[in-house]
Amino acid sequence: MTRMRVLWSFARPHTGTLVLGLLLALLGSGLGLATPMVTKWVLDALGESASLTGPVVTLLVLFAVGGLVAFLQWTLLGTLGERVVLEARESMVRRFLRATVPAVTRHPTGELVTRVTSDTVLLREAATGALVGLINGAVMLVGTLALMAVLDLVLLATTVAAVVLVGVLFGVLMPGIAKSQQRAQEHIGRLGGVLEGTLRAVRTVKVSRAEHRTAERIVADARSSAEYGVRAVRREALAWTISWSGIQMAIILILAVGAWRTAEGQLPVSSLIAFLLYAFGLMEPITELSQNLTALQSGIAAAERIRQIDDLEIEPAARDRPVREPRPTTARGRDAEGPVLELRNVTAAYGPDAAPAVRGVDLAIPRRGHVAIVGPSGAGKTTLFSLILRFLEPQDGELLLDGRPYRDLAHDEIRSHLAYVEQDTPIVPGTIRDNLLFSHPEASEEEVRRVLAAVRLDAKMQGLPDGLDTPLSGTTVSGGERQRIALARALLRTPDVLLLDEATAQLDGLTEAAVHDCIRSRADSGAVVTIAHRLSTVIDADTIVVLEAGRVRARGGHEELLATDALYRELVEALRIAERAAAPHGSGAA
Repeated sequence: MTRMRVLWSFARPHTGTLVLGLLLALLGSGLGLATPMVTKWVLDALGESASLTGPVVTLLVLFAVGGLVAFLQWTLLGTLGERVVLEARESMVRRFLRATVPAVTRHPTGELVTRVTSDTVLLREAATGALVGLINGAVMLVGTLALMAVLDLVLLATTVAAVVLVGVLFGVLMPGIAKSQQRAQEHIGRLGGVLEGTLRAVRTVKVSRAEHRTAERIVADARSSAEYGVRAVRREALAWTISWSGIQMAIILILAVGAWRTAEGQLPVSSLIAFLLYAFGLMEPITELSQNLTALQSGIAAAERIRQIDDLEIEPAARDRPVREPRPTTARGRDAEGPVLELRNVTAAYGPDAAPAVRGVDLAIPRRGHVAIVGPSGAGKTTLFSLILRFLEPQDGELLLDGRPYRDLAHDEIRSHLAYVEQDTPIVPGTIRDNLLFSHPEASEEEVRRVLAAVRLDAKMQGLPDGLDTPLSGTTVSGGERQRIALARALLRTPDVLLLDEATAQLDGLTEAAVHDCIRSRADSGAVVTIAHRLSTVIDADTIVVLEAGRVRARGGHEELLATDALYRELVEALRIAERAAAPHGSGAA
């Protein structure tokens, strides 16, 4: 019953429409049940040489009204099914985007996509047509048996015995069908997750000559899904065979017993024919019941997977107050004293049982200037950005924006002061213009042209056939150009704090110098914080923060740290060696 309640939660908001659909289905079934009785009326009229006008007109009316009712029911339930799917998809998409970053990234992307696409299709039939079909099929079955009882109790006993046998065997087979279908759906979800990740890394797969191995890994889930699907099909086929055979045996027995009773004068021929029509029609409610039970089992499994999305932890909703537009820093911001951002004794981890990624961090970001964060892999650089962007909440300590604790601010209010360029610079689906305006859709053409010129992309955009309306994909622009589009998008917001996870990693020397000019210009009027992976970024910074094992080891200027900190000297030397190694090849990515 608990699983059924999960499925019903999707249909409950549409109870009125479901009831109307059920009434239409019952009306259609009633019209169908009346047909054999009217047929008996026709035969009796023939035998008594009475007028056929009444029964024939009645038959025509039954057919016409039955067709209209079937059309209305089909349209009503089909439309309702699409609404249920739309609501489930909308709910999941919104939940994904409101969820915390760790909650979303804990799941393979492809698996989440599968729940929005294929699972909702299974839900459609179960939450609408299957529920109505089960009730209608049960009523039609009972109605058929009741009318059979009116015609002849002896023949009814023969029919009931076959129906009971079919029902018992169905009850034994259905749990196995449900389990197999659920396991098949689980493997489809895993297949989607692995396939999505593999296609993102298709270049690495090819260069590693791992096409066959990777395909086998993905196909393994497809094979498992097919295996469980075949099991379900076999059980369904067995169930269908049993039902069909049971009804056929019942019809043979009805013919034999009915013929004998007719010969003995105990049953009119018209009643036998009407009873046979009901017997032939008995397959319809049994088929409807079995089909809808199967759809219900698949839908329940899909509904449970969809409802699991409700368990994703979400960020608190935005408060009902205006959020500052992403425009230049206000007069209050320029004139205020103290740092724009501050971390006070912050400790954070990526789970309750995980070791802290940063410990006791104290860091103040001034309102102007360039702060570079350096450190070996695993030192906590990305975690600092996650804390500042409020992707991650601290376990101890607190963060402040403009002197106000993060806990007193809504997530969107904090992020309205920030802009962020990721190291991988992911492409937002759409055109180049869509990507540029993604964070600041109200920007003017002049503002767009200004930031494109600043990152040396104006000539490139003018050379494209559709300009800024060119669809953006991995083949439209190079890695360096994509990186500069992401930087232009961030600069367009003129944020109080610009966060860069090394925005020059894929640029050639000349373009890198232009981008550094942008960063320096931005640092003159606001704060810039970079995770530095290149020597030029480190040297350009006003303040350098050295992280080690999640703690701030040292801070200061380049020359000061070279003289006082051994780890910083090692990091600088490693950066210098890396850049010397890369220099002869040139980036070519811009």
